[in-house]
Amino acid sequence: MRKLQKLTGVLGSVLITLFGLMIITFMIGRVMPVDPVIAAVGDNAPEAVIQRVRAEMGLDQPMIVQFFNYISQVLHGDLGNSILTRNPVTTDIVRYFPATLELATYALLISAAIGIPLGVWAAVRQGSWLDQTIRVICLAGHSVPVFVLALISLLLFYATLDVAPGPGRQDIIYEGMITHVTGIMTIDTLLDGDWDAFVDAVKHLVQPVLILAYFSMAYITRMTRAFMLDALKGEYVITARAKGLSLKAVIWKHAFPTVAVQLVTVLALTYAGLLEGAVVTETVFSWPGLGQYLTVSLMNADMNPVVGATLLIGVIYVGLNLLADILYKVLDPRVR
Repeated sequence: MRKLQKLTGVLGSVLITLFGLMIITFMIGRVMPVDPVIAAVGDNAPEAVIQRVRAEMGLDQPMIVQFFNYISQVLHGDLGNSILTRNPVTTDIVRYFPATLELATYALLISAAIGIPLGVWAAVRQGSWLDQTIRVICLAGHSVPVFVLALISLLLFYATLDVAPGPGRQDIIYEGMITHVTGIMTIDTLLDGDWDAFVDAVKHLVQPVLILAYFSMAYITRMTRAFMLDALKGEYVITARAKGLSLKAVIWKHAFPTVAVQLVTVLALTYAGLLEGAVVTETVFSWPGLGQYLTVSLMNADMNPVVGATLLIGVIYVGLNLLADILYKVLDPRVR
């Protein structure tokens, strides 16, 4: 009975959050200073055409009716059509989102693989030169804007040294040659058996992925260090040291397992942040992902893609947060 009540409470909070998200995204499409009808038909369209399109879009109805129509459309997977691409927004999202997913996934893997050990070492060597160096690196990662790092990277490695490919996801010679199965270029090129195209895809990934990974690594390292400092003060760690266990055993067998449980939430939210925060990086590197799609749509007052992409990002945040909460309870029986 108690578990059922908890499950009901979780589902209730998720539904309330999603309902609030729908309200926010609905208002985004209504409070923007640009009239979506004018954006669709142009400034010089006759008044009769404007009124007809307004009626077709349902914008002539009361706001509350528009809201419930919006909810009905979303629940049926209808996010409207894009003015720019003339495609359904859901079709565009399916096309562009895998590119963002590819960036965010590789960035998370790299940032976690580097950030977690750095955080552990910094905590173990608290106050040492190693700790201070790691903290300075993390501070720089949080302080320097992503777009500055992206522009410097392009200027240095592409324009000056010519050791990295330019913006984009592929060289032009591979355009149209790869069968898009998953939308993730490194996977699709391997499925096609085209090794040269795979190498080219990896080369184009390096700069944007490393920049996103550096930004995320700074946060993961700081959180890991903070968690480890608390763990190293625990009685079980002090007891393990008193038993004469090696420092390595104390760190990785006694202290780190408790930290790993807390890091689940950090990694989940970091991943969500990468999926949402790749907008600037994608714009600088002309990466055809959801971030660039959102930016171009916003600049052209194409509100359906803006609302649809925002809704997707919000759902991802809610989903990953819920997943982190479930994993936390699975890994740590004390909070069940």
